[in-house]
Amino acid sequence: MVNKVYNNRAWLLVLPMLVLVAFSAIIPLMTVVNYSVQDVFDANTRFFTGVEWFERTLNNAGLQAALLRQFAFSFTVLAIQVPLGIGIALLMPKRGWQASAVLILITLPLLIPWNVVGSIWQIFTRGDIGLMGAGLRGLGYGYNITRDPVDAWATIILMDVWHWTPLIALLCYSGLRSIPEAYYQAARIDRASKWAVFRYIQLPKLTNVLVIGVLLRFMHSFMIYAEPFVLTGGGPGSSTTFLSQSLTTMAIGQQDLGPSAAFSLIYFLIILLVCWVFYTAIMNMQKDKAERGGV
Repeated sequence: MVNKVYNNRAWLLVLPMLVLVAFSAIIPLMTVVNYSVQDVFDANTRFFTGVEWFERTLNNAGLQAALLRQFAFSFTVLAIQVPLGIGIALLMPKRGWQASAVLILITLPLLIPWNVVGSIWQIFTRGDIGLMGAGLRGLGYGYNITRDPVDAWATIILMDVWHWTPLIALLCYSGLRSIPEAYYQAARIDRASKWAVFRYIQLPKLTNVLVIGVLLRFMHSFMIYAEPFVLTGGGPGSSTTFLSQSLTTMAIGQQDLGPSAAFSLIYFLIILLVCWVFYTAIMNMQKDKAERGGV
């Protein structure tokens, strides 16, 4: 038998990253866990409370409403952006200067900072000078995001779709470009329709990039803060107040360190759980499809 000798010095290459992760993630997380079981008055005065803050957070009606709004927002934008991104990717030119020009144009919204996006749409929706707000009012529709929750919701969803659909489109475009030309040649020989090509060639090859896109978009949409805060401030009333805004108000505005720490941990665990469910469901679907296809 051949004796294999392993060089453990390779761990030294990983050590700098482990130290960086420890300082940037693990230590702050442990600090939050520590605060979540204490009632903190100042740097030297604190009392152990156990799971009291977790119970209060889970039973808080305002936070429960914000959680429902957050899920409604995330699933709505995903339901719009994923099919729209796939459609845009299918329509994008495959080669030549047109492909380069389209790639540059479609990337522009992704380069705009999040708070600037909110400011742009705040001006865009104004009834006096905004193109969208003044245009809708000129058509006789009483558009007002500061008074009508439906208008506020529709505008935030439209803003997020405009801002982040290009990410899905770019991921799908890269997936489409990685498909070998031999697949399309075989489809042409078999006289397959465009729908058959999409269903049996393109869509299966997009599964991996769609998993990445869905997970990225869910995590960001579930943590969205700057855009709706700048655009509507969480109003009218609390109709567009999401979990991130509630957490910021509790931690910074009210200085409730214990409850906000418990809230942030619950927030974190919800994101992990939903992402795991997404990933597991998509991977199982892909596995079942491969087994049925004899792959």
